[in-house]
Amino acid sequence: METQERIEFAAQELFYRFGIKSVTMDDIAKHLSISKKTIYSFFEDKDQIVSTLCKKDLHNRECKFTQIAEESKNAIDEILLMMKYMSEMFSGMNPNLFYDMQKYHPKAWKSFRTFKEEKVLKMVIENLKKGIEQGLYRKDMDIRIIAKLRVEQVEMAFNPVLFPPDKYKPVAVQMQLLDHFMHGISTLKGHKLINKYKHLIEEE
Repeated sequence: METQERIEFAAQELFYRFGIKSVTMDDIAKHLSISKKTIYSFFEDKDQIVSTLCKKDLHNRECKFTQIAEESKNAIDEILLMMKYMSEMFSGMNPNLFYDMQKYHPKAWKSFRTFKEEKVLKMVIENLKKGIEQGLYRKDMDIRIIAKLRVEQVEMAFNPVLFPPDKYKPVAVQMQLLDHFMHGISTLKGHKLINKYKHLIEEE
């Protein structure tokens, strides 16, 4: 692995474990057993590392979301597969990571917001349309409003003011919000399919 890739991998590992704010360039250097000077030969500062990791992470997410959408059996299956993927990702993520990015790294946060408001919103809208066509989602809803609600729910689960990390696990909050959302938009046919998938998950 090239030195720059090693730095990025180590930084991401530390950010996920401890959050962004509490990790210093010294911590990254120590974690890799290299000098801080070596890190600065690839990155100007921690902010650039965060921005680089954010862009790569968003690209990987977009590719994964597209793959899931193409391979899913139906709209509900697509949402559940995406949530499974996101739960695995969130389970190893420090709850303060999004808060730290928003407060201390505006460039990376802007990339994240743009991705959420353009790419993710579009994916949710397409899923809702698909679900309606398949008879799994209700027809009597404003797709753009409901899609926006769902997109904001994901970020809301990481809000330390609404859900303090010492009282709520982000993954548990995400699953509860998703369960509430899916039952709210689904038809009777959709509810039956949700219960079927839940039953299969419990048997695994």
